[in-house]
Amino acid sequence: MVANYHTQEEQKMSFKILVINPGSTSTKIGVYEDENLLFDKTLRHSAEDIAQFNSIPAQKDWRCQLVLKALREENFDINTLSAVSGRGGLLRPIRGGTYAVNDNLVNDCTIGVQGQHASNLGGIIAREIGDSLGIPSYIVDPVVVDELSDVARYAGHPLFQRVSIFHALNQKAVAKRYAKENGKNYEDLNLIVCHLGGGVSVGAHCHGSVIDTQNALDGDGPFSPERSGSLPTGQLVKLCCSGKYTETELNRMLSGRGGLVAYTGSNDMRYLLAEAKNDKKIAGVVDAFHYQIAKEVGAMAVVMKGKVDQIILTGGIAYGKETVDAISEMVDWIAPITVYPGEDELLALAQGALRVLRGEEKAQEYRRPRPTEA
Repeated sequence: MVANYHTQEEQKMSFKILVINPGSTSTKIGVYEDENLLFDKTLRHSAEDIAQFNSIPAQKDWRCQLVLKALREENFDINTLSAVSGRGGLLRPIRGGTYAVNDNLVNDCTIGVQGQHASNLGGIIAREIGDSLGIPSYIVDPVVVDELSDVARYAGHPLFQRVSIFHALNQKAVAKRYAKENGKNYEDLNLIVCHLGGGVSVGAHCHGSVIDTQNALDGDGPFSPERSGSLPTGQLVKLCCSGKYTETELNRMLSGRGGLVAYTGSNDMRYLLAEAKNDKKIAGVVDAFHYQIAKEVGAMAVVMKGKVDQIILTGGIAYGKETVDAISEMVDWIAPITVYPGEDELLALAQGALRVLRGEEKAQEYRRPRPTEA
């Protein structure tokens, strides 16, 4: 293993980082000097634009040129960049951290080892631009970060296994932010982090590893604005075997048309909090939303045997005072609560690259499992 040596001069110098976050209908980019945003842009893609391509990997060159064009329009000299950081996609399960984009990572993003999603392009485009400039490219804490303890993987039947799919990028970023602001090391703390957005995930961060969380996409945990979370399995089996719904329709019930939108017709928490003051049905659903999140916080506290240093609430819904107050009332006996509302994925991507450039972390290597590990 080659050690990384960084002089005091290197640690004091500033770094310019291009960050790239591809989504299904847009590509968000930003340029940071250290942690200071110089500019950002959202490059929107119409359905007609996307329809030109028969697969997500086929969009690589097109999106790459759009990014470079946007940088030219800002009169930004790309030769001043120190690194490129892209959003990680649906890779193989990996530990959290910043990963150097290598051939294995590009190949797995291209073939879609856990499915095709626009975020798979993040590392691919970062590598393309980084290599052209002779600078490193990274991804940071993708949704497939898996640090579950062995005991947390048991689901209740050998044909099933609990998996970790959660808001790793934002959860890890706010956990490290809390540690830094309080003069502590993330690896020395026990934290419960709740991401409250279009999806909801609650993670038990035990000395730097998320030892328990949920499959917040379509698996388990609290319901969210658009996802059903855990459902009664017997009732779900009957529904699946009823012949009334297709597999696609059932999957939409779990993710996309579940949760708050299924109960109320709306996924807008601000609207629902306002309506709950005069509508008993909506008030009941909102109460259940808060209740399930708080109950999951309690479960994570048990995972860490009650030794919790701080509870952190983050994500867009954490802007809502009613939500923060309702959850806090149920869990503040466990540990003090810190609120970091919203999420800043671009900043989190920049910070991940910056920690490596400053020598605070070592870039990890993404590798494919050996045949005996597969």
